[in-house]
Amino acid sequence: MGDKRESESWKERGVALRVFVYVFASHLFAGFVYLLFYVGGQGK
Repeated sequence: MGDKRESESWKERGVALRVFVYVFASHLFAGFVYLLFYVGGQGK
C-alpha cells in the first residue's frame, strides 16, 4: 500500500509541475505577443 501512496503522490507532483510549466509558458507567449503589438504600434 505504501507504494501506491507514493505513486499517487508522485503523479500529483508531476501534474502540479506540468500545470506550472503550462502557466509559465502561456504567460511568456502572451508577453511576447504583447511585445509584438507594442513594437508594431511604435512604427506609426
